[in-house]
Amino acid sequence: MTRLIRSLSDTPAALTYPERGATLSGPLPTGYTHLHLTVPVGHGPAVFAAAGEAVTGWRMHRASGTRVRAGSAPRAEPGVRVEVSAGPGPLRLRAPCEVIWARYEDRRTGFAYGTLDGHPECGEESFVVDLHDDGSVWFTVTAFSRPARWYSRLGGPVGPALQHAYARRLGRTLERLATD
Repeated sequence: MTRLIRSLSDTPAALTYPERGATLSGPLPTGYTHLHLTVPVGHGPAVFAAAGEAVTGWRMHRASGTRVRAGSAPRAEPGVRVEVSAGPGPLRLRAPCEVIWARYEDRRTGFAYGTLDGHPECGEESFVVDLHDDGSVWFTVTAFSRPARWYSRLGGPVGPALQHAYARRLGRTLERLATD
C-alpha cells in the first residue's frame, strides 16, 4: 500500500526538518513556533471511537474544508504521503506531507505528519484523541513549524495565527463529527 501512496509525487521528497517524531517524543525543538491546543470533544467510548476514526481516516480535515489526497490509504499510517490543500482554483495552496507516526491504542488514537519539499512551512503537526479516566474525550493538536517559502516568511505572524485558528476549527469540526 505504501508504494501506491508514495506515487502521489513523481519525484521522491524528503522531510524538510531533522527533528522527526518530536511531536510524539518531545520536547518540541527550539527555532520553531510551537502550537499546543487541547479542546474537549465529548464523553464516552463511542465518542472516542468516532473521533479517532474521523482524525485518522482524514474525515476531520475534509469536513473542515480542507482537501486531502492520500492515495489509496484509508487511514493514517507511517510512510503515507498526503497532500493537504485549501483555497480556490489557481490560488489553491498545496502542502505535501508524510505521516511520521500513528497510534491506535485503547485510550489514545492519532498521528503526526511532517512537511515535505514544496510545503509552505517546515515542521511537524500531530492530531491526537485521548479518552481520560473520567470518560471525557479530548483532542490535541501539537506542532512546531517555521516558514519555508518566501510568501510564508512575508506573512510574518499571520502564519502562526492562521495555524492556531485552523487547529481550533479542527476541534469544533471533530466535536460535531464525533457527537452526531
